[in-house]
Amino acid sequence: MDRLAKLFCFAASLLLSTQYGWSALQTTSYIAIHNTPKYANLSAMPYANPHAPKGGYISLSGKDTFDNLNAMNGKGSAVEGIDYIFDSLMKNSLDEPGVMYPLIAEKVTFDPVKTKFVIYHLNKKARFSDGSALTAEDVKFTLDTYQTKSNPGLQMYIADLEKTEVLSKHQVKMTFKSDSNSEMPLILATLPIYSKKDWEKRDFTKVTMQPILGSGPYTIERIDAGRSITYKRNPNYWAKDIPLNKGKYNFDRIKYVYYRNLDVAFEGFKSGQYTYHEEYMARKWVTGYKFPAVNSGLVIQQKFKHQNPATTQSFVFNTRKKPFNDIHFRQALSYAYDFEWQNKALFYNQYQRLKSYFSNSELEAKGVPSAAELQILKPLLSKLHPIQKQGVLSSWKSPVSDASGFNRENLLIARQLLLKAGYQYKNGKLLGLDGQPIEFEFLIFQESLQRTLMPFVRNLKRLGIQVNVRQIDVPQYIERMRRADFEMTTNALPQSLNPGNEQAQFWGSAAADQAGNYNYAGIKNPAIDEAIKLVINAPNREQLVIRTKVLDRLLRSGYYQILTYGKGENWLAYWNMYEQPKVKPKLSVGVDYWWSNPVKANKVTQYLRKQ
Repeated sequence: MDRLAKLFCFAASLLLSTQYGWSALQTTSYIAIHNTPKYANLSAMPYANPHAPKGGYISLSGKDTFDNLNAMNGKGSAVEGIDYIFDSLMKNSLDEPGVMYPLIAEKVTFDPVKTKFVIYHLNKKARFSDGSALTAEDVKFTLDTYQTKSNPGLQMYIADLEKTEVLSKHQVKMTFKSDSNSEMPLILATLPIYSKKDWEKRDFTKVTMQPILGSGPYTIERIDAGRSITYKRNPNYWAKDIPLNKGKYNFDRIKYVYYRNLDVAFEGFKSGQYTYHEEYMARKWVTGYKFPAVNSGLVIQQKFKHQNPATTQSFVFNTRKKPFNDIHFRQALSYAYDFEWQNKALFYNQYQRLKSYFSNSELEAKGVPSAAELQILKPLLSKLHPIQKQGVLSSWKSPVSDASGFNRENLLIARQLLLKAGYQYKNGKLLGLDGQPIEFEFLIFQESLQRTLMPFVRNLKRLGIQVNVRQIDVPQYIERMRRADFEMTTNALPQSLNPGNEQAQFWGSAAADQAGNYNYAGIKNPAIDEAIKLVINAPNREQLVIRTKVLDRLLRSGYYQILTYGKGENWLAYWNMYEQPKVKPKLSVGVDYWWSNPVKANKVTQYLRKQ
């Protein structure tokens, strides 16, 4: 390095140290939280076919209906697939947890240890779909809007954001309230960026069916209100040639067709009304795919094994209401759930019992706490109920039945737990601590859930508890969940290999009082709040794993939910008209990297015309 270059480097480092204080600032073409990026210098992602042809279509199903194209304000029923019209600052790798690569932002500057701020350096070529430039002003407008007008869950998710500043036309700086939230650059980089000009005369807080201007790979082509929406690939998409997008977004059209329930949707799939279906029901996966198109090879079934935590399916107790505010009652009810019989009799042995909120991953707590976990747990133990304290320190396990269908031993344990806690029986009915018979409502929106709920309901009846299963439509269900207007319900919660701020939304005390947030159980536990903070502020991957295991132990032993069943794979069915890259991603099916085979598509078309 010559003398002039050395002087320039010294001046640059002096400027940074003067402006921001001495720190380990780095400017990179990626964000990597607790990980080392593997693909920063590749011209295309390894799970992509850069030479994949463009053309054809893919169609999927949507649930019930939609009335809002703005998914970020939390109003109404947001439409499926709307993310296709937007770009974010950076995009997740489908192989590496906590790693993002350039999109709108081509570089990022921040200190990964003392993360007080982040500067995104925007790609000067970034454009909205109408050809107008995407600038730092649009990014600031978007973040400012999210902070004040988005749904409460999102506002809480980015609550550590203090302010957003425009440094230049293509540089934007976000400053944080804390200086140790290393996940914030990643969180902000995932959010869709809106056009400031597009919203000058529009109200962000209102439900809208007026198309929104975005910078993504697709635009809205057609809306059949409440029934279907079709997206059309933008041939002039500004980012089609960047490494992350090579071989991606190959379909000319993506369509979502809406159905009132899953059974009707499946019939639509069988008749070719849509072409790609993800199956969630074991019975249907095993017995429902016997129709002619499957037998002739025109419909393919495929299992995709992923390396993400299994989706946490559960029965949720609303601890804001009696008797679910009593941990003794919740613990007793956990013995009434008979997974072993259900898996044998109803699920064709396709599922595993969930024993963790992070099953199928290294984040799952197993056995008794390690020395490292105990070091974190000891200061928290005094804040725990004795039942929770005992569960945290032991090798916690879900009750196991003999799969006979009677569940006699576990129901006897449940009965003894209730009597010991002060509950009484009169004329075969369980009386609460207030002396009144216990009766509650189990709220659902899917008719198919009745079949899997009834064994649990029957077991509760044997315990003297009257349960009324109430099915309502999706919009009403969404609204009641927003207001925590339920007693028990089901939930399916996806988790991440890189947990962070979202854990406060799921389990934090503040979220329990916020309408529209995701702490459905109403958990208010200072020990869990402290564990969440530790997860968010984990300095490295090793500590993140340890701290997440602590959080897992606290959640399980609090009996806020009954963990039910899950699987570490996706069940896919699709009409045989698509091709996939040879290398599959580890964390996602990666449908956006598939492409259409015109010869196969023609065979499918000819077959459907004859039906």
